[in-house]
Amino acid sequence: MKNKSIVIVCGDPKSTFNEILIKTLNNKVLKNIKVPIVIVGSKKLLENEFKKLKIKVNLQKFEDKINLIKKNVYIFDIPLNQKKLSLSDKNKYITKSFEIGLNLLKNKKSFALINGPISKTTFLKGKYSGITEYLAFKTGSLNEVMLIFNKKLSVSPITTHIPIYQVTKKIKKKIIFNKINIINAFYKKFLGFKPNIAVTGLNPHCETFVGKNIEKTEILPAVKLLRGKKIKISGPFSADTIFLKENRKKFDVIIGMYHDQVLSPIKTIFGFEAINITIGLPFVRITPDHGPNFEMFGMNKSKPDSLIQAFNFLNKYVVKA
Repeated sequence: MKNKSIVIVCGDPKSTFNEILIKTLNNKVLKNIKVPIVIVGSKKLLENEFKKLKIKVNLQKFEDKINLIKKNVYIFDIPLNQKKLSLSDKNKYITKSFEIGLNLLKNKKSFALINGPISKTTFLKGKYSGITEYLAFKTGSLNEVMLIFNKKLSVSPITTHIPIYQVTKKIKKKIIFNKINIINAFYKKFLGFKPNIAVTGLNPHCETFVGKNIEKTEILPAVKLLRGKKIKISGPFSADTIFLKENRKKFDVIIGMYHDQVLSPIKTIFGFEAINITIGLPFVRITPDHGPNFEMFGMNKSKPDSLIQAFNFLNKYVVKA
């Protein structure tokens, strides 16, 4: 990872991410970082936050031809007029930030991406169902996987940011097989072991008395195929009991069929002590496991826990890989 950096795309300028980022850079976590950090965003916006929070961080100007020095924090400045910030201006700023960040990754200047939260409604405008899918499209990735990671227990939904009524038609044996294969490979590469994986059903108690039984036609066949590949996997289990303490402690990862089926319990258990990792991209992408929190912008009440966890994960598992 010599001279390669972690690139941070600040995301929505009206979110609490800049506040959280500065609090993280002021945390002892920065002392443990073994690689350079490149922030892509408004230097002026960050400097305003520095003044509000009374925190000093030495931001160095990013230049394409310089050798990046580990532990240094660089800024790739994206000018932004905060006083006259229209929705169009905000979206152009986010788009430009992602373009620069992805270009750094493509050109091997960076090896991992952290991005701040972004409003799916105003930025994506229905073209993509989430930032996960936006980045998959931008990188030509076909099998992106959302993994909400905590070292005690992680979760992953087979379907992500789609309405409930669309879930059933997206639950396919091939999709389940591919996504769990990717999760297993990720754990082996970065964490050094094969995870114990549990899979939930879709229906209550894994049963249905109307129409096709997804558990029998799609989920169970995928589980059997994965067992044949020597993957440590069990299920399908009923989603209403798999997260009980005596059940969940047997597993490293629980796979659900839709977003809230597994994200609601994991956030109830760990709060913000988890991170959202997108795997299946050409690089590791992490985002804090919370939204933009527009209503808390400028209030100095946001906690940096999830972003600190993101840095810790990269530093512990990815830098050495």
